[in-house]
Amino acid sequence: MKILVIDDHVLIRQAMQGVLKKVRRDAVLLEAPNSKAAMQIIAAQPDIDFILLDLTLPDRDGFSVFTELRERYPAIAIVVLSAVQDPSNVRKALELGARGYIPKSAHGDVILNALRLVISGGVYVPPEILAGGGFSDGPQTEFAGDVISRPPADIGLTDRQLEVLALLMRGKNNKTICRTLDLAEPTVKNHVTAILKALKVTSRTEAAIMANNLGWKLPEIVKR
Repeated sequence: MKILVIDDHVLIRQAMQGVLKKVRRDAVLLEAPNSKAAMQIIAAQPDIDFILLDLTLPDRDGFSVFTELRERYPAIAIVVLSAVQDPSNVRKALELGARGYIPKSAHGDVILNALRLVISGGVYVPPEILAGGGFSDGPQTEFAGDVISRPPADIGLTDRQLEVLALLMRGKNNKTICRTLDLAEPTVKNHVTAILKALKVTSRTEAAIMANNLGWKLPEIVKR
């Protein structure tokens, strides 16, 4: 696994090197102090698996870098590492396709567990953002108190919908879910709608985040 850390602070890059080695000892770790250096590294090594991206870079706005990376290298997973914990920034990053949003102020163990989550295929959002309802203008607050301790069946999710949710959490689109589960696209759309309603969220990203934070054991999907 190759991981690129894009941050203009040497101490942050060094700290992340130490944390990442705890997550994956076999990882190849690369560093870039700005977007220009990062683009050069990625062009030379397009097999990079993960990018940790600071949103405050000296040569470009972090979100513009994020957008370019998503367009040019859609297979690379991007995790935002930021000193800013503004809910609007968290929302924007996730809507652009970030696999997580990790505050630099978080405790070392929190950062370590967040990285383990995203590397294993999950999506990480700071719990204080979810708990405060700031991520989705309120529904999560109701969700956290009403659903968090209940199993999927208790909120109306079927086994098939859990399979759809498992694939949705991997970032699969409807057509891929159709092929994997041998379902018609309207059926998949209906399942996704039911999942959003049951979880009391308004987007696929929010559903994936909620399922991750609930810690549900979802089915392993093997392509049929």
